[in-house]
Formats: sequence, C-alpha cells, structure tokens
Amino acid sequence: MFTVLSGVWALLLGIVLIMLGNGMHFTLIGLRGGIEGFTSPELAIVTSGYFLGFLLGAQLTPSLIRRVGHVRVFAALGSFMSAGLIAFTLLAEPWAWVLLRLLVGFCMSGIYVAAESWLNDAATNENRGKVLSAYMIAQTLGIIGAQGLLTLGDAGTAGLFIVASILVSISFAPILLSVSPAPVTEVARPMSLRKLFARSPLGTVGIFLLGSVYATQSGMGPVFGTKIGLTASQISLFVAMLFGGALLLQYPIGWLSDRMDRRKLIFGAAALGAATCMLSWVVGGNLWLLMAAAFFAGGVTTPLYALFLAYTNDFLSAEDMPSASGGLILTFGVGAILGPLITGWAMQQIGPSAFWLVLGTTFGSIALYALFRMTRRPPVPVADTESYLGVLPTASPVAVESAGAWATEQSDAKSEDGTTP
Repeated sequence: MFTVLSGVWALLLGIVLIMLGNGMHFTLIGLRGGIEGFTSPELAIVTSGYFLGFLLGAQLTPSLIRRVGHVRVFAALGSFMSAGLIAFTLLAEPWAWVLLRLLVGFCMSGIYVAAESWLNDAATNENRGKVLSAYMIAQTLGIIGAQGLLTLGDAGTAGLFIVASILVSISFAPILLSVSPAPVTEVARPMSLRKLFARSPLGTVGIFLLGSVYATQSGMGPVFGTKIGLTASQISLFVAMLFGGALLLQYPIGWLSDRMDRRKLIFGAAALGAATCMLSWVVGGNLWLLMAAAFFAGGVTTPLYALFLAYTNDFLSAEDMPSASGGLILTFGVGAILGPLITGWAMQQIGPSAFWLVLGTTFGSIALYALFRMTRRPPVPVADTESYLGVLPTASPVAVESAGAWATEQSDAKSEDGTTP
C-alpha cells in the first residue's frame, strides 16, 4: 500500500483539504441558517441547490475540460468555490444562499471530475482498486475531520466560513504542483432511464431513493440538530457519526457483498437503516441514542450506494457499464434534489422529528422493494457477480466508471483462475 500511496499522496492530500473545507461548509449551513432564523423548508431548498449544482457539474465539466484543459478548469472552479464560501456571510438571505450553494455544488462536482481523472490516470490495472479505496477513505476522513474544526470557532461569525475557504484554496497547491500531464477526460452519455430500469429495476429505484437518503442526512442533519436545540459541538459530532459509520461499515458489507445474494444484503442494510431511524423517531430525545442512530443510518447509506452500483453491473456487459454508471448518477442526483425538499416540508408540518420519519420511510421503501424483486428474478450466482468496490455517493462519473472497469477486470481474473470471491 505504501508503494501505491507514494505515487498519489499529493492528490490525496489535496482531496483531504478540499473535503475539510466542503465538510465544514455543509454543517455550517445548518448552524448559521438556524442563527439567521431560516425555516426548515428554506434550508431544504438551500440544500437541494447544492445537489442540483453538483448534478449539473457532473454533466458539463467534461466538455469544459475538453475545451480549455484540466488545469484551467480546476483552478477556475477552485477560485469560484473559495469565493462562494466566503460570500455566505455577506448576504444571509435564502435566495442568495440557494444561488451560492448551486455555485459551490457545481464547482465541487467539477473538481471531483478533474481530480479523479488525474487519479485514474496515475493508477495501473494492478493497483486501481487500492488507489480508489485510498481516495474514498481520504474523502471520508476529510469530512469527519471537518466536524472537529467546527468546534474551534463560532458559526455566528465569518471566521469558520473563512477557514473553509482557506482550506479549499490551499488544497489545490499539492495537486497542481505534482500532477502529471492532464489526461483526456471522457465520460459516457448516460443510459436512458427506461433502458436502465429494464436492466436493473432494483438498482434504478434503489439508487433514486438512496439519493434522497444521502442528501437528507448530509444536508438536513445539521438543520435537524439546530431545530432540536443541540449545541454546535453536538451537531458536529452527530454529522461525524453519520460518516464515521460509513467508514467502519463499508468493509464488512463489502465483504458480504461478494459472498451472497446482493438483494438480501440490500434488504438487510436498508432494514437496519429503517429500524434505526424509526426507533429514533419514536423515542428521540436521548443524545447518545441520536449518535447511535446516526452511526448506523449513515453507516449503511454509503455501502448501499456501492451495492447498487455492483448489483446493476451484474446485469450489464462491460460495454454498457459506463453509460449505465452515468444513468445511475443522474438518477441518484434527482433523488438527492427531491429528498431535502420533502424532508424540509415534513419538518415544518410535523416537527424536527420528521427528519427520522422521512429517512425511516425511505429506507423501508428500499427494503420492501428489494424483497419484492427477490420474487421476480432468480439470484445471480456469486461466481458470476462483479466485484464490489466502496464508491462514495460523492464520486463523479469518472470514478464510478473506473470502479466498474476495475470490477470487470477482477471478475475476469477470477474466472481465468477458476476461483470465486
């Protein structure tokens, strides 16, 4: 692993710094929004603005890179994002924050596309899986670390937003000063929703619902904490538990994924998420119960994303995987835009505890649909499944396509060796 990291450490360091800044800004929106008196629906629209921008960035950045090059796009997006983070404190109005979140989401998505293109180009067929895994761990550690930084300042001032902006600004130095000549960035046109659903109904419906879950957790989690009166430190810990659970549960769920019917594992993970959220909705109040609920609800979300990608690839040819990946990312993005809007409305009508009700209902819908699909199609033999790789929901089409290619290579190698996972 040391040999692998020695070639990409600068990229990984830059990603950690970017995620420190972006992770701070995500939680700060909920904290500062509460201080400014924004309602739950207003903060929900602000949250959805980020994911709309992220989706647009994933679609448009590859063409921008082809026109003017990696370095220019990367530097320009970084500059706009850094400026956007500071601008949140200049005009505390919901409409202004929606526009700024749209900008930050677009920039962040484009930064992922450029960075992951460099990372993919630096990897070889032999170490691609390890490089991608290290990249995903670096992202998650950055988000978790960002929550610790939030405890060092006051969300009511501009200080923490400035720190987030500085972290994003300096993150580009190790990347731009160390990358090799920019690779060609090609992203396949997304597969149509109808074709994608015909190939994998569970993958399509599941990843749409999971988009709602992920955006609600990451965007509305801090809002929920603010509305129930948690302190800034407690909210930071709550968000850290969401992503800490994902980091720790990724491996055991991935290990099981290569050894059993993935639909059963999807059902089990979603059922665990649903049970945890519904318990929190019914009981509520207890701080450590909230933290445990965040750990398990967040812990199954990211592995479910990778599970849906792997499960869908089980029914595709190698030629169709890139376009299917694009279709799944698009589907996930639409779910991510709608999820916070529904949650914000429910929190306004029912109360802050509706955060758990919406999450539990969505997780339950995933579990029930997985159960239904088990009655409609026989399981794929374990020996014929694609390998699992822990891809994060924040990954761009570049990383998702790269993970799919790696999975195909691993499956082909196992077939030639006559082994099973």
